[in-house]
Amino acid sequence: MKALLPAVLREEPQFARLFAGQSLSVLGDRVSFVAVPFAVLAVGGSASDVGLVAAAALVPMLLFTLVGGVWADRFHRHRIMLASDLARFAVQGTAAVLLLAGAAGVPELALLMLLFGTADAFFMPASTGLLPLVVAPERLREANALRGLVQSAGLVVGPAVAGVLVALAGPGGALAFDALTFAASAAFLLRLRPREKAAPGGASGTFLGELRAGWAQVRSRTWVWSGMAAMAVYHVVVLPSVFVLGPVIAEHEWGGAASWSLVTAAFGLGAVVGDVCAYRLEPARPMALAAAALAVASCQALIIGSGGPVVLIAALEAVTGVGVSLFFVLWETSLQTHVPEDSLSRVSSYDHLLSAGLMPLGLVLAGPVSAALGLRPTLYAMTVLGVPAALALLCLPSVRQLPADRPAAGGPGRPPADAQPPGLADDPVHDRGQDVPA
Repeated sequence: MKALLPAVLREEPQFARLFAGQSLSVLGDRVSFVAVPFAVLAVGGSASDVGLVAAAALVPMLLFTLVGGVWADRFHRHRIMLASDLARFAVQGTAAVLLLAGAAGVPELALLMLLFGTADAFFMPASTGLLPLVVAPERLREANALRGLVQSAGLVVGPAVAGVLVALAGPGGALAFDALTFAASAAFLLRLRPREKAAPGGASGTFLGELRAGWAQVRSRTWVWSGMAAMAVYHVVVLPSVFVLGPVIAEHEWGGAASWSLVTAAFGLGAVVGDVCAYRLEPARPMALAAAALAVASCQALIIGSGGPVVLIAALEAVTGVGVSLFFVLWETSLQTHVPEDSLSRVSSYDHLLSAGLMPLGLVLAGPVSAALGLRPTLYAMTVLGVPAALALLCLPSVRQLPADRPAAGGPGRPPADAQPPGLADDPVHDRGQDVPA
């Protein structure tokens, strides 16, 4: 039985421990993904209220994710994750109690999601930075693919579990389940023993100094800041079609949560395929493939608004799921490979700030814009903006030429020996993230 496990789980016991805890947490997240929009609708909320509550969970990214990145490079990353899990356990537990007691309203749910998002803002940079401390460099892509595989499988299993829980115990019961998975994740993190990390690099020892040093790592790599810009478009323009307008169409035209769960599960199946591909493939130019995959993923809004049968929409969403998985596995692995480990969480915090942190803008506007223009015209416009942004990323030489492995001259977790000063790095020829000509 042990031989059936992927090598990275057999050979990296600390990663195996982290993987087990996060797998349980992801299942709860996927249940919550379905339960929260319908919780808002169940207490009398509108499409705009669905967007408001979803945005409330992401607003803290704007306020705290950079703080989380500095802290994660300065302190123990797994302890920050542990504190975040305990906080989210308390928040989701409170939301479950209020819903089950019939005492929840849109304001209460929005406030709780605001607290949830605050804990998330500290968790995410720490999580990205922790992986190189529990897995060998040559196993990073495999580890990211396995984590993505669990997240994608959660999209298949989670909606099914959510459908049963919502049917039997309402959205409150589903959120109670999510709370328990955070407790389980915290238990695994308590037993985690990662390798010691380096002190924050390139910093003056002050918070602002460390923050500036992290930004220098971003702006010195064209492929990093351009990738963040493309993801900002994806999160602000495309994803509101999934978080806000998709559930509304499902409620009004597809028969409710069951149909939306089918579409979400199909997306998850496609994402599983994408993660398996990411695990097995070894692309020589990972960011080129990632950018192409992002263009496919950016078609989600068009598919949801196509007006086709739910089964066809689900099948097409499965294709976009392949693209989403490939992009995020290759993006995370590229960051962990080419960005120095002592700056990784700060770079990751800028990543989350410019993507998920800006997403509330799209979530808040999706409802009013769709009310003014109509659901389908809004969804079509999302695609017209989203797909070209991903294709523009693919046009950049530093994206197309980024190698899979860090050049040996720089050593693991360090810039290559011929790295240029930040002022030259904006020129793709001198981009520190790539050293191989086209």
